[in-house]
Amino acid sequence: MVDTIKKTKLIILQITILAFALPNAEAQGRKLLRKADFSSEIKDFKRSSLLTLMVETPKKEKLSVIKSIFQQIPIPEKFNDHSLDISFIPLAYETKDQSRIILKKLKEAQIAKKMVAKWFNRTKKGAFNLNLVKDRGLYNASSLDIHIAKNTLRGNAMLEDAGEHLISNSFIVVNDYKYTNKEEVMSKGKLLINDISKFVKTKTSKQKNTIEVVDKFAKGYIVKATSYLYRLIWNQEIAAKFYGELWATHKNYDKARVNAFNKTDIFKLEYIGKQDSWADVQSTKYTLKSDNELIERATIKVTDAAISKLERKFEVFRTKTPLISIDPLAAEIGSKEGLTKGDKFEVLEQILQEDGTVTYQKITEIIVDPNQIWDNSYLPEEVPKSDLEYSVFKGNSKKLYPGMLLRFKKNQNIFK
Repeated sequence: MVDTIKKTKLIILQITILAFALPNAEAQGRKLLRKADFSSEIKDFKRSSLLTLMVETPKKEKLSVIKSIFQQIPIPEKFNDHSLDISFIPLAYETKDQSRIILKKLKEAQIAKKMVAKWFNRTKKGAFNLNLVKDRGLYNASSLDIHIAKNTLRGNAMLEDAGEHLISNSFIVVNDYKYTNKEEVMSKGKLLINDISKFVKTKTSKQKNTIEVVDKFAKGYIVKATSYLYRLIWNQEIAAKFYGELWATHKNYDKARVNAFNKTDIFKLEYIGKQDSWADVQSTKYTLKSDNELIERATIKVTDAAISKLERKFEVFRTKTPLISIDPLAAEIGSKEGLTKGDKFEVLEQILQEDGTVTYQKITEIIVDPNQIWDNSYLPEEVPKSDLEYSVFKGNSKKLYPGMLLRFKKNQNIFK
C-alpha cells in the first residue's frame, strides 16, 4: 500500500504539473532557537512602499470569495503600506499578457497621482505636508522643516534623498488569480486510469488502490497567480515641477496650485515585469474545511510566493532585511519570503552623510544555513508551527553588527 501511495502521489503531481506546471518544494531541516537570544535594539531603515491590487474579470470562479480574502491580506512588514481607496482593477476579458491593459486601467484610475498625494498627505482642500516623508525617511522633523524653509542645500539634499530612496521606490503589484478545483483535476486522472484499465480484462489491485488514494487526496485547490509589477516614476524633473508649480501647504495655500495638481498628468507608472507563482492546498475528501477556507489558504500562500519571486527576478524590487543578531547571524526572513538553501545575501552598512542623506556600502556576503530556515509561511491552525522564529546564516561576522541590512544577491535562480 505504501508503494501505491507513492506512485499515486506521483500521478497526482504529474496531473498537477499538466494543470499549472506546479514546482515541487524541498523539505528543510530545522534547529530551534529562542527569541531571547537576539538583540532587540535594531536600527530603523528605509523600506520600499507597496500597493497591491487584484484583477477582477467577469465570470471568474469564486470571485466574491477571492475578493473578500484579498482585501484581508496585509502588506508584508518589510514594505511600507501604501494602500489606497482602491483594491480591484476591472477588466472586461482575460488575455495571456495583461500588462498593457492593466497599465491603461491604472492610468485611468489616476493611481500614480494618488500615490504621490498619499506620500505628501494631501488634504481634501489640496494642501500637502511632509509628515509621511519624515516618518518613512527617518529624518529629524524640526531639522527638515528648518532647512527646507530656509531653502538650504541640506534641505534640498534631504528632499532629493527622499525622492531617490523613498518615493521612487514605490511599487504596485497587480495579481491575477486563477483557481483549479483539485477534485475536477483528479477526476480526470481517474478517468485516465479507467481508460487504461479498458485494455485489460479487470482492474489490478494496484490500479484499485491508486484510485482509492486519488479519492482520498483529491480535495482542495491549486491556485496560480500572475503578478504584474509597476513602479512610480519619480525623478528630478518631476520633483522640480511638483515642488515648483504644484506644492501648496496650509500656511502657503494657493488655489491655482491646487487646481494645477488636479489637472496635471506628469505622474506616471512604469511596467517592470511579471512572474507566475503557484500554491497547492493539500487536503483530503474527509476534511472538515469548507471550500472558502481552502481557497483562503491557497490565496494567502500564492500571494506570499508572488512577492518573493518578484523580488528574486527584479533587482529594483528587492527589499532589505535587518540583521537581528550576529551570534548566530540571524534575520527575520524565512520560507514566506521564498528563502531556500543556497541563497546568498549581501550585508550592507548604512552611512549617514553630512547633508543628512543615507548611502549603503557592501561589507560582505553570507549564505543561509539550510538546516535553520524559519518556516513562517501560512499554515492552517491544525498544522503544528515551528518554534524557530528566525533564519540563521553562515559567514564571517567579525565586521558585522545587529541593524546591518541584508539584500538578496542578484543572479540567483528564482525557480529553486
